Amino acid sequence: MKYIDEYRSKTLAKNILNQINLISYQPVNLMEVCGTHTVSIFRNGLRKILPLHINLISGPGCPVCVTPVRYIDEIIAFSRKKEFIVTTFGDMLRVPGSTSSLEKEKAKGADIRMVYSPLDALKIAQNNPEKKIIFAGVGFETTIPTIASTILKADKEKIKNFFVLSMGKLIPPAMKSLLESKEIKINGFLCPGHVSTIIGSKPYQSIASQYHVPCVISGFEPVDILQSIYLLLQQLKNNQAEVIIQYSRAVKPEGNEIALSKMKEVFITVDSDWRGIGNIPQSGLEINDNFFRFNARALESDIEIEETLEFKNCRCGEVLKGIITPLQCPLFKKICTPENPLGACMVSSEGSCSAYYKYN
Repeated sequence: MKYIDEYRSKTLAKNILNQINLISYQPVNLMEVCGTHTVSIFRNGLRKILPLHINLISGPGCPVCVTPVRYIDEIIAFSRKKEFIVTTFGDMLRVPGSTSSLEKEKAKGADIRMVYSPLDALKIAQNNPEKKIIFAGVGFETTIPTIASTILKADKEKIKNFFVLSMGKLIPPAMKSLLESKEIKINGFLCPGHVSTIIGSKPYQSIASQYHVPCVISGFEPVDILQSIYLLLQQLKNNQAEVIIQYSRAVKPEGNEIALSKMKEVFITVDSDWRGIGNIPQSGLEINDNFFRFNARALESDIEIEETLEFKNCRCGEVLKGIITPLQCPLFKKICTPENPLGACMVSSEGSCSAYYKYN
């Protein structure tokens, strides 16, 4: 299959691995900030074949995982009111809030519907004019343009019962926050492929120049990832810090200008809380004043959001920052499993804990 099989070639992978082994360098920490990269690394056994001095760290690359408990409680509060229908992507259903989850509320009778696109939620709004439809707008730059397009469509068609609870987040500010915290040494970044198809390579330039940390935008197949690691090691060996697009078959330096324009038309950047990391300046998105009538938070005077409670001993936040691996969490595989997730990192298929559980 074109653009798939050639990136799974054992011969190519072995050749790149040989080149990696020729680069003599001190121990390095390379962080991937994409859940799809995390899963691909585990599924293809890349950690096991790389030299021991190359440490791959999983960062905050799962949008469901980085959504704070407070936001989960917020959408649960809407679901408890009969006048609302809550719509959400499937991964959000089982994420634990303070005392419940959307899955548990649905079992109690709440009208909560899984959708595959914000447009599905808009269709539900058209078919249920007597109800207020809330879409849980979780996602990174990959998903946000589709949410923006849906709001624009709702505005054009004058649909008045559709609302978005914006939980969108931006990846580059989170990368900078991790570097500034200095809780863990990061020598290079494997930048997310899907996100970068939207934003391009330019937003990473300040990371390379200001922090002198090389960045490589990587594809998702094993040859992609190995080649990206090689490109990072080459830069480190030569004391360089540049942004390289390895995933050139999908990513352009300028990104997707149409998608970016829709994001800019509907959203403004705001400070935002990230699970385990805290508040990151200008890392979140909120609906701007021109489309405020679609903002679900304008309806919050009618709901009661419970006090936020974190599950004791869950170390999901430290996992997201790369400080520990899931194996170091006392709950991992003991009482926190995919069947009984106590933290968001075990719920999502892109979560680090889920990947460790399935493949490690």
